[in-house]
Amino acid sequence: QGIMEGYNGTIFAYSQTGSGKSFTMQGVAGPSSQKGIIPRAFEHIFESIQCAENAKFLLRASYLEIYNKDIRDLLGADTKQKLE
Repeated sequence: QGIMEGYNGTIFAYSQTGSGKSFTMQGVAGPSSQKGIIPRAFEHIFESIQCAENAKFLLRASYLEIYNKDIRDLLGADTKQKLE
C-alpha cells in the first residue's frame, strides 16, 4: 500500500543456490496459481493505478541479481552482462 502512496518498495530474496528464489519471484506463465511474486505485484499495482482518480503515476522497476559479487540486470537486453 505504501507504494501507491509514493514510497519505494523492495522485494529482497536471499537464500542458497537452488532453493527456489527464481521460481518464487517469477513463477511460470500458466496456470495462474503458479505466478510468482513479481507478476502478482505488478497486477496489483496496475489495478490500483486504474482505479485511482486525479492522480499521476511514474512506475520504474529493476530486477537485479547479485551472485558472487557480480550484479546483473535481469530486465536488460543482455542478462549475462555484469554491471559495474
